[in-house]
Amino acid sequence: GGWRPNTLHILERIEEKDGTVVWDAKQQSIRKLVIRPETAYEVHSCLVDALQSGTGRAAYAEFGLKKIPGAAGKTGTAYDFTDALFAGYDSNFTCAVWVGFDKPQKIYRGAFGRELALPIWVDIMNAAEEHYPSQDVRQPATLKQVEICSRSGLLATDNCYETVRTADGQTVQRRTTYMELATQSQAPTEPCNLHGEPRARLVRSLSSSDMPRAELAVDLTRVTPIPIQSPTLLGQEDPYHSLKALKPESVHLSATPAEPAQQINAQAENKAKPTQTLSGNESPGPTPEIRKAIPVEPQDTEPMEIRRAIPVKPLDQAGQGQRPLEAATPPPDDLDE
Repeated sequence: GGWRPNTLHILERIEEKDGTVVWDAKQQSIRKLVIRPETAYEVHSCLVDALQSGTGRAAYAEFGLKKIPGAAGKTGTAYDFTDALFAGYDSNFTCAVWVGFDKPQKIYRGAFGRELALPIWVDIMNAAEEHYPSQDVRQPATLKQVEICSRSGLLATDNCYETVRTADGQTVQRRTTYMELATQSQAPTEPCNLHGEPRARLVRSLSSSDMPRAELAVDLTRVTPIPIQSPTLLGQEDPYHSLKALKPESVHLSATPAEPAQQINAQAENKAKPTQTLSGNESPGPTPEIRKAIPVEPQDTEPMEIRRAIPVKPLDQAGQGQRPLEAATPPPDDLDE
């Protein structure tokens, strides 16, 4: 795998009446390597899975595809269901089927490639298998089957199990691994580190002076708080009771004996200002008002005239301000002179 013919050809071979081969395409063509054989086989294995257990599995279950060795393929559906496709191959033939209109339009909603193009591809490949039996695609020797843990992506171990609850409520242990094709350079080298006993790790002790100090990601000294400058504005309702009007606690005043000098000063101040007394049971002034937003209903208004600015040309301003210069008409030229 991984190669293509150097030149395309239509005829496979030319023979005489007695069977003598005059020209053979296999002998004349030179193979040209395109990608590595390992990469080509890995892509081939993905397309085999797509035909057997993916979107093309209906080829065997519903449309009667024969057990063709090396058969593989993939479905295709365009956006808005304007095109339906299926492309597949075996060791002898490559066949692609397209279903659609000459002018792109939706076939119908749900027109997938597996329902329209796949049955046609199955009939063609079954007919080709009767006359040209296919063979398995040979796997390169450098590719090996490797068991991988699906949870860690590393090499599977005997402990790669997880507890799964079934439909009837029972718990069972299920293997979390799968088989993958890989070369020696592609395969992981470390075992799974999520299941089983944890692996030992080297830990180095550091003194407190070597550890970096934690710092804030934002300098809070540069953040200026925004004080409230107006009464609180709520919506039409306050379902979470985010703001409540609370009465401040009453203020209790107690009298203490004053010094003679302080009594003289207090008497002088009392003569200048009226006295105010507060009792323990007297409540302070009213609480701040809490305003509520009321939706504004639209009102019918008369249409407003909209004027458009028109650029003014120089001649339009001739009558305003200074008069333009007027030149006298020159006399006709005498051509006889």
